[in-house]
Amino acid sequence: MNIADFIRVNKNNKIEIVVCPPFTHLEKVKNSLSSKIKLGAQNCFWENRGAYTGEISPKMLKNLGVEYVIIGHSERRRYLDETDEMINKKILAALKAGLKVVLCVGEDLAIRRRGKKAVENFIEKQLEKDLRGLSKVKSQKSKVIVAYEPVWAISTSKSGHSDTPEDALEMIKYIKKILKAKNLKLKAKIIYGGSVDSKNIADFLKYKEIDGALVGGASLKPKEVRKIMLIFLKL
Repeated sequence: MNIADFIRVNKNNKIEIVVCPPFTHLEKVKNSLSSKIKLGAQNCFWENRGAYTGEISPKMLKNLGVEYVIIGHSERRRYLDETDEMINKKILAALKAGLKVVLCVGEDLAIRRRGKKAVENFIEKQLEKDLRGLSKVKSQKSKVIVAYEPVWAISTSKSGHSDTPEDALEMIKYIKKILKAKNLKLKAKIIYGGSVDSKNIADFLKYKEIDGALVGGASLKPKEVRKIMLIFLKL
């Protein structure tokens, strides 16, 4: 349940920082943020009203002042059995509510071990299913950001494997190609969602194709967050 989850660089090379705290801290964090930092949420439901005890609707988030929402994070897919169909409904609902979506896609270690083609096929299918029906909210397409999150490379996976900037770059280029080639014709920003910290983030962001980073475990450490932000400012 990270406090600061998402940082990216916009098209003008200006730093855009989005803080995504747990639901219980959203209002408190919102009231303490400067105007330069955006507020995001870690999840949402796909209905705005109804008997869905414990869920948070996109409209609730929007009314609270939330601008971004993370959808399809690997931990929700893995531990809470979120399917691509559920994620698709959340994305469409969030966009219709006026939220910007950070969609997480990525393969686990078993798929990675099967080779490059298996990884590409897996990612392509995820994107197709997760973004199905996006044409229905055409005016909101520019509000989709994709985070490439290789599950085997994030700290919570405990796989003992780490990603390289070159491998991440290759996959992000592929994702951009798929998004442009499909009926979506989506020119989304693609950020990197593997394990990054102040020691390695510059190695990933030196490539112009990588538009930013989804910071996970390192975001729980205030000193690390500060170091990462300083690195962004130097890019």
